[in-house]
Amino acid sequence: MLTFLLLLLAQDKPAPDVADFRYGEHPRNVFDLWRPSGDGPFPLVLYIHGGGFMGGDKKSLNAKALRDYLKEGWAVAAVNYRFTDSAPAPAQYLDCARALQTLRHRAKEWKLDPKLVASTGGSAGAGTSMWLAFHDDLADPTSEDPVRRESTRLVAVAAHNGQCSYSPLFAEKIGMPRPNFERHKFFMPFYDLKPEEFDTPKAHERYEKMAAVTYLTKDDPPALLTYNYLNEEVTATSNLDLVVHHPKLGYALKERMDALGIECQVVCKDQPAASVVDFLRKHFELAKSGK
Repeated sequence: MLTFLLLLLAQDKPAPDVADFRYGEHPRNVFDLWRPSGDGPFPLVLYIHGGGFMGGDKKSLNAKALRDYLKEGWAVAAVNYRFTDSAPAPAQYLDCARALQTLRHRAKEWKLDPKLVASTGGSAGAGTSMWLAFHDDLADPTSEDPVRRESTRLVAVAAHNGQCSYSPLFAEKIGMPRPNFERHKFFMPFYDLKPEEFDTPKAHERYEKMAAVTYLTKDDPPALLTYNYLNEEVTATSNLDLVVHHPKLGYALKERMDALGIECQVVCKDQPAASVVDFLRKHFELAKSGK
């Protein structure tokens, strides 16, 4: 069924200009790149797919979103990354960082503007996008590898059903009683934990390390956070999809971003839709003007 759905999603997309470009050694370390017509350099939208870090594929890039981005004159890259059956977190984050660095390294060849890069994605892709957005730059200027010398910083992030933290302790603090995240099948392989370790110092350290909100500072980029769910109360037995994609996670991040003076919009199911294109256009233009 998943293969069939991915084929349907792919049918309405133009062929990528660069297909399955390898940015690492693992078979899933590949991305596709689309470019608009023109001479460039083009702003770049990075798409990171969801799937609980256990599944999913770059083919899930929405065809309409792709066409809209290309119409704006933006390039689009859709990234695959290792699943947690190959390596626990932060391998998935670091794979996407490496893909971003590879794109910047080849910016001149591919007519990309390395200073104008934003990231989007849903669920796991949203959490990864936020982690990249808020984490300190992973560039290593002393590396012998020219790709590793490239920046991982972003201009903006547009996240759908995203999690600024996967920590059950964080979720509990913002109003989602336990058990919460630990009920989901992604949890143990993501953190490489056993049930008896969920409340140990080892686990607590990993919860902090894998949470985007841990790294938030006043110089981080703006965020648009959209959710398919209502901002309703939850219990320890609430629908699991609601729990792991709850707008409370967006509002908790917004509270912290507001305190730092960083723009953060949160839009839930019962609110007027927000335009990702308008949001990204605004922040590409601000970054280009140096504001």
